[in-house]
Amino acid sequence: MKKNIPPVIRKHLPKLLFIPPVVVGAVILAILIQNRLPPQREPEQEVARVLRVIKAPLQAIVPRAIGYGTAEPGNIWQAVAEVKGRVIEVHPDLSAGSIIKKDSVVLKIDPAEYELAVAQLNATISQTVAQLDELAVKKTNDQASLTIERDSLSLAESELERLRGLFERNAISTSEIEQQQRNVLLQRQKVQSLTNSLNLFPSTTKSIEANLAVQQAKLQQAKLDQQKTVLRAPFDCRIGPVFIEVDQFLATGQTLFEAHNVDSIEVEAHVAPQYVRKLLQNPNNGQPLDLNMRTMREVFKIDAIVRYKYGDREIEWPARFERVRENIDPETRTLGIVFAIDDPYTRAIPGQRPPPVRGTFCEVELRSQKQIEQVIIPRTALRDGHVYLVDGDQRLLRRAVEVSFAQSGFVAIKAGLNENDIVVVSDPTPAVEGMLVKGVHDDDLRQRLIDAAAGKGTVK
Repeated sequence: MKKNIPPVIRKHLPKLLFIPPVVVGAVILAILIQNRLPPQREPEQEVARVLRVIKAPLQAIVPRAIGYGTAEPGNIWQAVAEVKGRVIEVHPDLSAGSIIKKDSVVLKIDPAEYELAVAQLNATISQTVAQLDELAVKKTNDQASLTIERDSLSLAESELERLRGLFERNAISTSEIEQQQRNVLLQRQKVQSLTNSLNLFPSTTKSIEANLAVQQAKLQQAKLDQQKTVLRAPFDCRIGPVFIEVDQFLATGQTLFEAHNVDSIEVEAHVAPQYVRKLLQNPNNGQPLDLNMRTMREVFKIDAIVRYKYGDREIEWPARFERVRENIDPETRTLGIVFAIDDPYTRAIPGQRPPPVRGTFCEVELRSQKQIEQVIIPRTALRDGHVYLVDGDQRLLRRAVEVSFAQSGFVAIKAGLNENDIVVVSDPTPAVEGMLVKGVHDDDLRQRLIDAAAGKGTVK
């Protein structure tokens, strides 16, 4: 049969053999395309965004704030010499850092000069008292002499009258009358002299009594100076710098040493005014107050905890409100509030809780006794005055809120949020309102918020 095929076709026959299968395949493909079914459209499914959420708690908040300051003794005694003299004795513990009990003799000055002054004034006073006694006796004597002289004057005047009668009868001479007149005048002079002397007694007595009062005042001053030669501790104190020693001569007004009261230690906490505002309360229902220390303690009804480092440990002491400084610090623009730690030395535990010494840098946590009930959320949940919520349809919702104040890791919401609203606490970026949200409740975070608002833990 191959012999009947023309040579030209025989030459190209291998190449032409693939054409029939191709044609058949094309026909089959056309049939399949013509008879194919349209693709099935799958319905779109919305993917929920997983976010951490909490139920916003309504909590009674204990307002707190943090301040910093240094410890200072509640009372610092600058001992000054009130009298001059040589130091003859000092307390054996009169050295920096030592503790001396109240009424202990700290220092003695040589009292010899002041003892001599007291003795001299006592003698002068005795002499003045003797002068008064002598004056009283003289007054009595002069009064008796005046009585006698007046009687003598009466007799002389009677004699003069008798002689005048005789003279009128020419019984005596003129010279006798004149002599008796001179006698009467001399007697009158004696009476007048005694009278003048007695009239001077009150002023003389007052002068001597005044001089006596001056001497007695000098004696009291001399006794006070004598007492000042012994210096006693006015309270239980811890000695600071000492500037004297035995046998040193002291001048009046010279500084001797410094002593710190151990009954209390004060810490002046510097706090920003905006943080102090939330701690204050007005006991007069918003009306103006007549400010004094009693009402100020009602306004600043604040407790405090003083903390400071002792090695690798943090020591805490409770403190009470004492007073507010009179001005704002010009550098830090903070308000100074002074708190006192009572009896730190008697309450100290050696090695565990030592008292803060002067200059110790302290952190002071201020705690108001008033409580404010408000909804609270984490600080991180507040974004430009708004919060993100999850509504009942599990959709994201953005809502504006009004903040009352911020504290520690939370903010108190004054308006715009209700108790148990579902608040988003993780970052929802990109946040699209209305998007589906799958909320995962962070119960640990919510509990930490409640504890912080109730005053547990530290304010940082």
